[in-house]
Amino acid sequence: MTGTEPAAHEIDTTRPHPARVYDWFLGGKDNYPVDEELGRSITAIDAGAPRAALANRAFMRRATRALAEETGIRQFLDIGTGIPTEPNLHQIAQSVGPDARVVYVDNDPIVLAHANALLRGTPEGVTEYVQADARDPRAILEQAARVLDFDRPVALSLIALLHFVADDEGAHDLVATLVEALAPGSCLVLSTMTADLEPENVHRGIAAYAAGGVTLVARSHAEVGTFFEGLDLLEPGIVSVAHWRPEEAPDTEGPVSLYGAVGRKPPR
Repeated sequence: MTGTEPAAHEIDTTRPHPARVYDWFLGGKDNYPVDEELGRSITAIDAGAPRAALANRAFMRRATRALAEETGIRQFLDIGTGIPTEPNLHQIAQSVGPDARVVYVDNDPIVLAHANALLRGTPEGVTEYVQADARDPRAILEQAARVLDFDRPVALSLIALLHFVADDEGAHDLVATLVEALAPGSCLVLSTMTADLEPENVHRGIAAYAAGGVTLVARSHAEVGTFFEGLDLLEPGIVSVAHWRPEEAPDTEGPVSLYGAVGRKPPR
């Protein structure tokens, strides 16, 4: 499941990659000069970009803990995992339920190169890594089913993924296919970029990414809501990731232009 074929290890260091730029925002070391260059260009336009990355990461941790503690979910499917940054999702989930089973999914060879860091879980639980493209949800489900029981609730995490997938590229079909495969009681955890809160900075940032060869999509509050149709939103609904059940008062340095929410699949 870890995609060990030689082609999977080929890393293109001539073009920036979103996962590596995100790693640079988080202060990581698993990025290249081309990624740093784009990161610095974006930060020059929007000084809050690294802060948004940190807030998004914190949202993932809080949402994972909330689902493990409050719903008892013990299965997690994280698509668009990115470069490992501790604490990783499985560390949060297995700190609550040591028997939690976690499948990570990404298509970046550099994530594969660090997959061992994602596989150090508890003896009671299972952690696995799937090398696959998010735009092929059926292949992901097929491989994940070797570890996860889709007849039982699963927490599906799409963290900072969908702003790389436009509507005309199948963003809604992608989410619908994945959610349809989940058992009642499963949850969708999602965060994605918005231009609602600081449109000028966000659109300038999108242009900077485009200049680096990366396409981004910003969605409105209503547009993000369409991904949760048929699901019951957990409180506080769709909000900036910094305001989703914060453990302390959000900072006042400025808005975080990422919406985050958690929806639960109701009983049939």
